[in-house]
Amino acid sequence: MERKLDRGQISAKQGQIEGYRPRVVVKFRDYVELPYQDGVEAQFEKLRIGPWERIAKEFPGATMRRMYTAVDPGKIKELVRRAVEADQTYKPPNFLTYFVVDCPTGADPQALAKAFREWPNVQTAYFDLPGEDPSPVNDADDPLCPSQLYLDPAPTGVNAHYAWGFLGGDGEGQRVIDLEQGWTLNHEDLTCHGATVLYGAVRDTSRYHGTAVLGEICACDNTLGCVGIAPHVAGVNVVSYYGAGNTIPNAIMTAIVNLSFGDTLLLEVQVGFLPVETQDAEFEAVRLATALGLIVVEAAGNGDRDLDAYTNALGQHILQRGHADFRESGAIMVGACNAVTPHTRWTWSNHGSRVDCYGWGEQVDTLSSDDTGSTTLYTTTFQGTSSASPIVAGCVLVVQGIAEHNLGHRFSPYQMRALLSDPANGTASATPATDLIGVMPDLRAIIDSAAIGLAPDIYIRDNVGDTGNPHLGSISSSPDIILVPAEVPDPQAAYGQGSGTENSVTLCQDAHPGHDNFVYVRVRNRGGSVATAVDCQVFWSPVASLVTPDLWTDVGNATIPSVPTGDILTVSPSIRWHQADIPAAGHYCYVGLVGNGRDPAPTSADFATWDNFYRFIRDNNNVTWCNFDVASSDPDPAADPVGYVAMPFLVVGPHDMAREMALEVVLRLPKGSKAMFEAPLHLRGPVARVARPVLEKKRNLVRVPLNPYGPTVFGPMLLKAKLRAPCRLLVAIPKELRGGEYEVFARQLFRKQEVGRVTWRLVPNAKLKETR
Repeated sequence: MERKLDRGQISAKQGQIEGYRPRVVVKFRDYVELPYQDGVEAQFEKLRIGPWERIAKEFPGATMRRMYTAVDPGKIKELVRRAVEADQTYKPPNFLTYFVVDCPTGADPQALAKAFREWPNVQTAYFDLPGEDPSPVNDADDPLCPSQLYLDPAPTGVNAHYAWGFLGGDGEGQRVIDLEQGWTLNHEDLTCHGATVLYGAVRDTSRYHGTAVLGEICACDNTLGCVGIAPHVAGVNVVSYYGAGNTIPNAIMTAIVNLSFGDTLLLEVQVGFLPVETQDAEFEAVRLATALGLIVVEAAGNGDRDLDAYTNALGQHILQRGHADFRESGAIMVGACNAVTPHTRWTWSNHGSRVDCYGWGEQVDTLSSDDTGSTTLYTTTFQGTSSASPIVAGCVLVVQGIAEHNLGHRFSPYQMRALLSDPANGTASATPATDLIGVMPDLRAIIDSAAIGLAPDIYIRDNVGDTGNPHLGSISSSPDIILVPAEVPDPQAAYGQGSGTENSVTLCQDAHPGHDNFVYVRVRNRGGSVATAVDCQVFWSPVASLVTPDLWTDVGNATIPSVPTGDILTVSPSIRWHQADIPAAGHYCYVGLVGNGRDPAPTSADFATWDNFYRFIRDNNNVTWCNFDVASSDPDPAADPVGYVAMPFLVVGPHDMAREMALEVVLRLPKGSKAMFEAPLHLRGPVARVARPVLEKKRNLVRVPLNPYGPTVFGPMLLKAKLRAPCRLLVAIPKELRGGEYEVFARQLFRKQEVGRVTWRLVPNAKLKETR
């Protein structure tokens, strides 16, 4: 078969195409009232439809017959009625004004179509190009693919193995009909489905093609050969347009009446190496199918054509999205890629803005057959948009199965297309702007997306009000990292859901020297499936208003076997902090990372640069800081200055390079309180801009008064990379008011957003002893 074939070549070769009789499709205007019967041309003159006698004289032997013979006209009207109710944007044609004229021997179908187009009552007339399997001859020189790599994780494949781990992810409960010309339905790897030919005849020379297609979609999950993307589908059937008088629109209409909302119809056919919807009758049939809620997957064809540049007989750009002429069928159109990553457009794949998705177009391992109907053959060289389209159809069945079993509903055609073609849910080709074949669906990304949300979503809170979403609040006041001096017998009962301590921020104590201490981590799962083997890793750091990764020291980790769905607070086993590793008694900052294989925690690479670090601390719910201390509001008698409570911390510079940041101190103290900020002398500049500082040059210090009733901002100031500036907050509360509880904090800001915070809660001595 030639790679490309124009209309003139098709016309010249039409008599040589097995099983095909040249014909012209005639669509009368919707208002034309005609009996829907064969031989209707006998009434043309009487009903003043058009000059049939001229046609009969110029093309002797021409006769007309109904386009739709496989489905009763009353049933078609019922389908249209249902489609209009289901899809308010759907504007149906009058399907019962579609007829077919079989061309007399030797007649030019193009001339016959032109003669009909001259009739005012004819909306369109065109040579009905012969359909063909959208795959060129296999190239014997192509290397063999040792396995079904298109099932592998992205970017290589569609991640079918991941999908099989979810209820419905094997296509359970879904139905599909494949439209083409030939299959061996009793192949050893298909017999489990009991597929039936619902319309048309089987073309023996196309058996290899349809068998390969079904193998990719649903080869049985047995001990033989391959396994399909959706091996446990509930129903597989086929319709053929092969055979005298059989047509693609009839085959589509038959499929429509045998499918329901959310079922899948695969169009493994091209016309003139173009998508089948370039034909008017086929387009209308596809549009009816999608209006009824069927997911139609359509091969883009193997003509190496830019579909944006294609124009029909009227010069219309019907396949160019955004153009005024564009016709929206609602089908998912599929192009083909090369097997090697990054995937490039396969040589002969059509392309353009109309193409939504792509699949492998070469080296595809699947089933095969021969003209005699062999039931034991396999191939490693199936290719073209023929091999690409069933990959996408298989993804449709998987996604629909997961949605139905887990969400309780199916996706509509437009929802499904949007989901599969979303760049966020798939693998882009090597050069999307020139490949123009859309994306290859990544089932993992789709399953994990907000549209389905079945992946676990493990999170550890940044503050009591954190629900796992990105936020602008504190990122350093986590209640979910708990240090205690002794191991707890039942941590879930003590700190988990229903314990009464779910929102307590005072559970974390100071480190106690001389013996091992113990850390517990609390996590939640707001995702759609149970999170198993959740790793919880904890680090300690000096108390700082910015805790960069170079300050972290590993404490240890623990694994939670299972975290249920439903935001249930779940506590880890203890993490032992060995006494030899504890620097000294007192308060430290703790960093927690949580995750598992399906919702991984950030890695060191994610924190390597400031930009990555900044993004993760603000947007990633798998990481948090506990930089919160409960301190006495009574001053140490030996404090300097006398009468003040001193709260030391570090002001820290970025870990990669100098950047401008601000420091904000926020106090909510009772009337009569006093407060100061103490910093190294080299921070005098930004400090002096706030208030006149008190210098202690001998001690290399500067102190400045703070607003005790609100915020005080220092900066922005340029902080050198890896700066470690020892600072203190100094607070004096009137003695008579020290019975209350007061919270103060210092935080660093980058571009006016918080990147770190250290918080103290000042309580009376008696209260402090209770918490310890």
